[in-house]
Amino acid sequence: MAEKLTYDAAGVHYDVLDTFKRACQTAAAGTLPNLAKHGFAEPAAIRGESAYVIEAGDEFLAHVEEALGTKVLVADAMYKLTGRSFYRNVAVDDVATITNDLCACGALPLAVAMYVAVGDDAYFADPVRARDLAEGFAEGCRLSGAVWSGGETQTLKGMITPGTAVLGGSAVGRIRPKHLRIRGDVQDGDVMIFLGSSGVQTNGLTLCRALAERMPQGYLTPIADGRPYGEALLDASVIYVSFIAACQAADLPLHYVTHMTGHGWRKLMRLDEPFVYRVLYVPEPPPVFDAIIQSAGLDENEAYATFNMGVGYAAYVAAADATRCLEIAKAAGFKAWIGGEVRKDNGRKAVEIEQLGITYSGETLRIR
Repeated sequence: MAEKLTYDAAGVHYDVLDTFKRACQTAAAGTLPNLAKHGFAEPAAIRGESAYVIEAGDEFLAHVEEALGTKVLVADAMYKLTGRSFYRNVAVDDVATITNDLCACGALPLAVAMYVAVGDDAYFADPVRARDLAEGFAEGCRLSGAVWSGGETQTLKGMITPGTAVLGGSAVGRIRPKHLRIRGDVQDGDVMIFLGSSGVQTNGLTLCRALAERMPQGYLTPIADGRPYGEALLDASVIYVSFIAACQAADLPLHYVTHMTGHGWRKLMRLDEPFVYRVLYVPEPPPVFDAIIQSAGLDENEAYATFNMGVGYAAYVAAADATRCLEIAKAAGFKAWIGGEVRKDNGRKAVEIEQLGITYSGETLRIR
């Protein structure tokens, strides 16, 4: 067994980040009067959700600002090692992390803007890299049904290490008619529909990068499916916007949706109201996770608290709608299954993964 390497040990401390986020939410509340000056309103309990929602007459508007994280460093490394460009994939990832958050409130993306910062202009001098980043971002926008509206490109010498880039961006969307907003009205007995991920997607890459250093061939180490570890890390993220749009077109009410990024399966209890989220079926995770778990020395509790482990999105629906929701997801091209149920339990809040004997209490996720 390898010496254990956790996300905290790799240098990412969610407790610190979440404390800062809660401080920001408190400070941001003091700016609310400015919204009223424009004749708009902020829906109750929207702070701490995936997207910020504004009530505007006969519709809602939504906004998200996101960043990709360190996955681009894996693409940089694989480009140097193999000459193969995976920059198209990471640009799709960038759009995915933005629009998957946006549509979790029911907003379909209208416009997506790119943010990219480099330490040296030479990063864009490589024609393959520049082309693939641009084409990948455009492809992500097409998959999201949004226009690429523009963005910001900066050279930040002395702040960003030359030879890499920081990728991020923002999006605006609309919910119309207003009843299509996903409000978080989960009920006792609701069913969780899980949508599959492509792999690590956009979370946990700091730990994944650290693990490459302890593998016999680094990023080129073969994993169970025969591919190099670095290539498996760079599979493009799934964009789930078309699932939300298909449910809306079918008039199927989604009680809640959560994007399974940071905090792993603890994200199932993102909603503030206390419920017990009973996971009744756990599929075999994509092969890349076995390589991560073995190299990091993680147990299942730590793995499912950190990574998506094959579940990229979770939708909560009435039990009577579960089969139809599953059919809609599959018809839209997603791998999907019934993952479990939601129960009231005397004010207790937890995620219970019965098949693995894992329980995460509500205290392990504090994002509000």
